[in-house]
Amino acid sequence: MNSTKVTLRINQDEPGASASSPSLLLSEEHAKKWNIPYRTPLTLSFGSARQEITVEPSTEGSFLQIDAKLAAKWGAKHEQLLSFVYKNSAKTIQLGPLIGVIVSRVNRNSSEMPFGTNTSFCYELSELCKSYGASIFFFTKEDVMSQSDSIKGWHYTDRWVRGRFPVPHIIYNRITSRRKERLPGVQQFVRYAKKRHNAVFFNEKYLNKTEVFEALKKEASLKPYLPESYPLRGSKMLKTMCSKYEVVFIKPINGSLGKGIVKVYRGGGPEQGYTSHVNNVTGIRAQTFSTLDKLYGSIAAKLKRSQHQIQRGLKLLSVNGRPIDFRALVQRGETGQWTITSIVARIADNNQFVSNVARGGTISTVKAALARTGSSAAAGGLSKLRRVSLLIAKGIESQIPGHFAELGIDLAIDTQGRVWLIEVNAKPSKEDSSPLDQSGKARPSVKKFVQYAYFASGFNG
Repeated sequence: MNSTKVTLRINQDEPGASASSPSLLLSEEHAKKWNIPYRTPLTLSFGSARQEITVEPSTEGSFLQIDAKLAAKWGAKHEQLLSFVYKNSAKTIQLGPLIGVIVSRVNRNSSEMPFGTNTSFCYELSELCKSYGASIFFFTKEDVMSQSDSIKGWHYTDRWVRGRFPVPHIIYNRITSRRKERLPGVQQFVRYAKKRHNAVFFNEKYLNKTEVFEALKKEASLKPYLPESYPLRGSKMLKTMCSKYEVVFIKPINGSLGKGIVKVYRGGGPEQGYTSHVNNVTGIRAQTFSTLDKLYGSIAAKLKRSQHQIQRGLKLLSVNGRPIDFRALVQRGETGQWTITSIVARIADNNQFVSNVARGGTISTVKAALARTGSSAAAGGLSKLRRVSLLIAKGIESQIPGHFAELGIDLAIDTQGRVWLIEVNAKPSKEDSSPLDQSGKARPSVKKFVQYAYFASGFNG
């Protein structure tokens, strides 16, 4: 189903005009395409909003005329381009799509950077939606009530302004705090929007490492890519894993940016003991212990504060001794199917064993990084990464409840050329100081999001 574009006109000159009878001036070509009857009462929907409407013939183009009161209620702008589809069975013209992005916070004292380092991303989304004929706004948990049919939010005109909007067709979850995401008010609103208004809500939640690995183990096709890992529930599990592998990693299941990871080395013999390496902002802090019980005791307090996963260590491809991993951004696009938007290589800093940029890692193209390894195991690496990334996205879709439309999938290749999953991130970072290229085109990841919003809301524009 392909949508049709219409320009919104706000009537400012007739304050006495009724907001209950806006009119859609539609060309004969478009009316015929959709089989829309002229001068017949129809319903116009915009997100959760409903309004009676009549359609009149036009020879000058297609316009939707509404008064200022209704425009304010909808968060609509004069001369705004929007898409519509007509559903004959319901006698309804669906206008939009209306997209809402729920974010963690808004700085109301900063008109230039209300969304902090994500402001460029929000602006880029707004500009692309404008060209596509979609409407988008941004809001926080403070802007919603659990069973409200309107939301206060922010949208971009020639600046960031506050407005009121109906519950949208699409709600994109960009809350970057697990605690805020789980707040009862947020969850109640989401349930209401989905049940009452059939809103499509994604990405539904953060994923933790144990949840991902336990779910993907159920997929036979994915088992070859999953390094052995378990929830760490005591020193017995640590001893079992260290007896099998020279290196193991202990990771917080809700960790990010490489924080809190402990790397455990087993010495060449019992007399050499065990060494733990812990990341910090200045590098690696190493400690050696004569027994695993002593090592475990050194991190016991950390393990009590939060759940951890223990995972087999891998001998990864490296550049001058610096390990490499790969971040694949996998998204649903205009057909609703998973596709790969990008894959980049991340090379760890000299003083780190994780490759996160926040820990000094550097970004490279996959081909360049693989070539720099000088290893025959790098042959065919890019095609392997692409294939495994799609398999993992489909595995998440089939095994983990919830609606996901973009995933950051971290992978590695070992010195034998085998691909391994490191982790899956349901909230890939959107911080970028230069989101647009020199030609002014939007990033492919942003374009794919808007295309999927059209698909998921039934506009397919």
